[in-house]
Amino acid sequence: MDNEQKDIVLLKGNEVVAKAAVRYGYDGFFGYPITPQSEVLETLAVDKPWETTGMVVLQAESEVSSINMLYGAGCTGKLVFTSSSSPGIALMQEGISYMAACELPGVIVSVGRGGPGLGTIQPGQADYFQSVYGGGNGDYRTIVLAPNSVQEMSDCMGKAAELTFKWRMPVIILSDGVLGQMMEKVELPAPRPRRTDEEISQQCPWATNGIGLKKRQYNIMSSLEFDPATMEERNRKMAAKYHQVEAEEVDYELYKVDDDTEFLIVAYGISSRVSMKAVDILREAGVKVGMLRPKTLWPFPNKIISQLSERIKSILCVEQCEGQMINDVRLATEGQTKVFHSGRSGGMISSPMEVIEDFQKMAREEMSKNWPKGYWMK
Repeated sequence: MDNEQKDIVLLKGNEVVAKAAVRYGYDGFFGYPITPQSEVLETLAVDKPWETTGMVVLQAESEVSSINMLYGAGCTGKLVFTSSSSPGIALMQEGISYMAACELPGVIVSVGRGGPGLGTIQPGQADYFQSVYGGGNGDYRTIVLAPNSVQEMSDCMGKAAELTFKWRMPVIILSDGVLGQMMEKVELPAPRPRRTDEEISQQCPWATNGIGLKKRQYNIMSSLEFDPATMEERNRKMAAKYHQVEAEEVDYELYKVDDDTEFLIVAYGISSRVSMKAVDILREAGVKVGMLRPKTLWPFPNKIISQLSERIKSILCVEQCEGQMINDVRLATEGQTKVFHSGRSGGMISSPMEVIEDFQKMAREEMSKNWPKGYWMK
């Protein structure tokens, strides 16, 4: 509403995650510090939301404990989240699989850094596979949101809260070390009250919170099934839900894509910010190029990429790793056009000019026979 109190502040992406969570009415946070996302927990510790809203903030002894605390709180219908970075998220994979199997809500903020292994504390986008395909066992998916600004870091906390209960499945917000550490102006949402236990009981009849037992049977949460036929039926039920998510929740942004576009750049997160500048420079030079930014990495915008591939000469996939999202881009094109990679890894971030250099290599291969004289800047 217009009379809602909204504050415009200058904050880091990690700080915004913490402050937005309090304002969106989250019930709790369970996490463990790891660079480059430690400011999430630090900000909550400084702001002390338990004194104003009753929100629980707990530093667990490990990432394994964090995700299992999320599991337990999700069973009761509470809106809770955790945050971590690359190797910490790796430790959470079993718990995420368990939550998906029990169809539990929960939000996981992943602030990527360079890898593999302990890697570096510098930013990276090598956790695409980890988030989109997951390291846990079994047939499960998680919704994956991909912000590209501090404002979207805030907005995604609200969107994740909505989606995780709408679909009863974990939602991952895949950020990176640049977005987590950079400062930008952001409009925080108006404060929302946390739900009462009675409201949770009404909205989450499946929850194991003990409320309303006089009116219903006991609720039991378990991912274990001894009967394979029962397990198969559970998998098929979840698969049907995932197909519905794919039909309803795809989100993306088109940047300078119009009817005359000949080339396409696909990028998410910080790579999309770099790529936007590259597109601007190339457009000024007369190159007919646009950019598609997936705002949901799962479900992935397959349909629009397939449609654009019918008329696009080639696609450049920009990501700060050795190539992960590029596989989904290639699948989405259905073989209609070639897809090339651009990016750095290990904590290094591409510059717009490096993207342009890789774009030139791609375009020259596509148009080598009739390359216009003076097409490129020197």
